Amino acid sequence: MRNIKLIVEYDGTAYAGWQIQPNGLTIQEVMEEALGRMLGEPAKLRSSGRTDAGVHARGMVACFRTGKGMPLRAFREGLNTQLPEDIAVRDACEVPLEFNPRADAVSKHYRYTLLLDRFRSPLVRHTSWRVPGPVNVPAMEAAAAGFIGEHDFLAFQGARCAAKTTIRRINSIDLVREGELLHLDINGSGFLKNMVRIMAGTLVDVGLGRRTAEDIRRLLLEGDRPDAGITAPPQGLCLMEVFYPEESLKMPVPISPSLGGRG
Repeated sequence: MRNIKLIVEYDGTAYAGWQIQPNGLTIQEVMEEALGRMLGEPAKLRSSGRTDAGVHARGMVACFRTGKGMPLRAFREGLNTQLPEDIAVRDACEVPLEFNPRADAVSKHYRYTLLLDRFRSPLVRHTSWRVPGPVNVPAMEAAAAGFIGEHDFLAFQGARCAAKTTIRRINSIDLVREGELLHLDINGSGFLKNMVRIMAGTLVDVGLGRRTAEDIRRLLLEGDRPDAGITAPPQGLCLMEVFYPEESLKMPVPISPSLGGRG
């Protein structure tokens, strides 16, 4: 039995999210059907997490087990021939059977993209949230620093979140300007439902002068969700990369049979 790890990129515009559900077509469903056709047997994907309807990914990690001896390129080039244009496998490798894409992850990098423009842009309408501005970016940077570290993110948790704890660690937040686009690059140990989108909505309020950096610190201490910003639209969010300890990805070295004679 083999455990195959895939890096998946997708445009989530047409899908009801990653995870299979009864009320719409999902990326997991499309990929499992494509895998089934290629392998000639059912395939079950385990992922590093979920993305909501309309959210994108450049580096979703998903694994499946198979007894097939296909070369790794078949799980990339071959699978891509079975997938629609808005889903693609970027890489495939074999990992230990015990590798778990969700439990073994040590951090994730999400990017939320804002379009700071008075006029709408058809070209980036599916990958950004337009904020007419003017926006005070330095004030947003100062406020974003308040998220760094380990905090209780109860105020930044979406409804019906099943997480056992709301304590999360944010390792870094960088605001990167690219023309009229402003990227919020957030790296953390893990994220609650809608957490990044609520953080983005709150930082936009800071940029528009509706909140201050002190409000961020207060929200983290008081945990009052209604007092935080709105949940930013899904299309601006993209899962960029998932990080793992190197040892969790290393395949065991085969044990050579003994070459000695009988003792």
